[in-house]
Amino acid sequence: MTAQHAGFAPGTDPGEPADGPGTLPPLFAVLERWTRERPNETAVSAADGTLTYAALAARTARIAAALAAAGTGPETAVGLLLGRSRESVPALLAVWSLGATAVPLDAGHPVERLGHVLRDAGAAVLLATDVPAGLDLTGVRTLAPADCRRSAAGSLAVTVPLPDTCAYLIYTSGTTGRPKGVEVTYRGLDTFVDALAGLGLTPGGLGLNAVSPAFDGWLWCTLLYLVHGQGVALVDLSLGGLRQAAAEGREALPAGLRTVSLTPSLLAAHGDGLDSAEVVVVAGEACPAALAERFARDRRLLNVYGPTEVTIAATWADSERGDDVSAIGRPLPGYRAYVLDDELRPVAGGSEGELYLGGPAVARGYRGRPGLTASRFVPDPFQGGGSRMYRTGDLVVRRPSGELEYRGRRDDQVKIRGHRIELGEVERIAAELPEVVAAACCPLSSGQTLGLAVVAVPGTDPGALAARVADRCRKLLPEAAVPTTVRVLDRVPTLTTGKADRETLALELAAPEGEPAPSGDATPRERVVMAVWAEVLGREVPGPPADFFELGGHSLAAARAVAELRRLTGLRLTLGKLLARPTVADLAAELDRLATEPGEAGQPGEAGAFKEPTVRDNSAVPTAEGA
Repeated sequence: MTAQHAGFAPGTDPGEPADGPGTLPPLFAVLERWTRERPNETAVSAADGTLTYAALAARTARIAAALAAAGTGPETAVGLLLGRSRESVPALLAVWSLGATAVPLDAGHPVERLGHVLRDAGAAVLLATDVPAGLDLTGVRTLAPADCRRSAAGSLAVTVPLPDTCAYLIYTSGTTGRPKGVEVTYRGLDTFVDALAGLGLTPGGLGLNAVSPAFDGWLWCTLLYLVHGQGVALVDLSLGGLRQAAAEGREALPAGLRTVSLTPSLLAAHGDGLDSAEVVVVAGEACPAALAERFARDRRLLNVYGPTEVTIAATWADSERGDDVSAIGRPLPGYRAYVLDDELRPVAGGSEGELYLGGPAVARGYRGRPGLTASRFVPDPFQGGGSRMYRTGDLVVRRPSGELEYRGRRDDQVKIRGHRIELGEVERIAAELPEVVAAACCPLSSGQTLGLAVVAVPGTDPGALAARVADRCRKLLPEAAVPTTVRVLDRVPTLTTGKADRETLALELAAPEGEPAPSGDATPRERVVMAVWAEVLGREVPGPPADFFELGGHSLAAARAVAELRRLTGLRLTLGKLLARPTVADLAAELDRLATEPGEAGQPGEAGAFKEPTVRDNSAVPTAEGA
């Protein structure tokens, strides 16, 4: 098959397609259109190269042939450990072309977690570029992209699976201390793709995908752009990715992006580099009104909400149709949204209730967890006929306009930098150590990191135990769920109900353990750096020797710190400088050096060479769980 004529064609049909025999599923139908109409346009752009739409079809066919030869078919779980390479997109499409089950993985996650996911999913095959050392692959056949056939004759024959076949498994944080797998069906995938098509984005150009490959936000970005004939620009905004970009002397974000989809936190941090974007999508956490207003002024802004359990997204607000984009909007086509009380009765308009979501996009349930599935996926009393709805745990209000306004959570689930985390998972992992009597986890004041307190068995060395707990969390949890502060306390503060008082705990964890270095020991520039870091990290910065990353800094916090220091000083500080000089003293010295360069705003002796930080309105800093 030549790249010029590569395409997608109907293949085997174990089910009964909605529009009759020979019909492609919605995703492959739209891909066939763009392959035919725009064969030489970029479909995938990554650090290791690009793929046109024609090349994407050809590469998908080759990978599908190799998977089929390995016995892959409907309900076969296929692990995808391909990072942000250009192979990641055709590999996903190849799995779906066979009606199999994709299990996206992130090589940055601990090997223990990766092994658990592969075992829990029952993966028979793993497609991987590099297999992490120590990963248990017992019973799993491993294929590298290079192992896939170099040629395939004719168009890719696409299987039309039964609607309730599992299309993919996404593993989310679980209250038991281990991630749980959400089984999303091909019926849900088709419903979602049909809903996406109604957005009407302009074909061509690149759309940004900076999401972890193991997160269904990665699927959102990939499908959003492919459905509209745009290219998927795979970018790594993790700390490792930012350091690599800085080492290579390049910007973290590619130039000329047409569509951007980011969490509000990332948008606030990287928004200055997105002038070319015609459409901005925020998703993954609550969008502050100030941020929504800023980005909706001169471009289209969409605020998208949806749990993994209802196929990626369920509602959206669209500035183009006049929605309030600080709200989570209205249901997508094919989705239903109910605001109910504890007796599953609709609440009055304007009253707060729990959000339930229904429709064909509701997932099959949790892999191997029938009890948990029954508690969260309940019969839909408003539809009947076996219809189900998903209990989100999110509290909302339905406005007179019909728009949904997010109000918070009913449980201990939080969002940290767009990742859904059960605080109970972190607590149980810490409590499994025999020296730990009790554990309590909470978001710190920045809303972007977690703190963890443990109570020790009498006679335990507090410093050694804190180090052991932190090490265990790093080994078992994804990066966003790893607490940046671990403290051994005599007791966990509690409410009158006996539950952990997480607000009080956050204040205790934010307080310095020892006496910080007197601020008089710091230069004026160092005090500016320390104040900005304290605001961004939500904790005391002890003095000039303090290291940003040892204090719990991460990639998002680094981007925010650089943006704020640029605003305060007027100097052209870059993220690479902070990555290379992560202590207060070294970064302050770099700012002093920049101030002496010709053309900089902060020349010595000029008015406003740098400004002392002032108390700012933090409404644009996302801290809440939600959209």
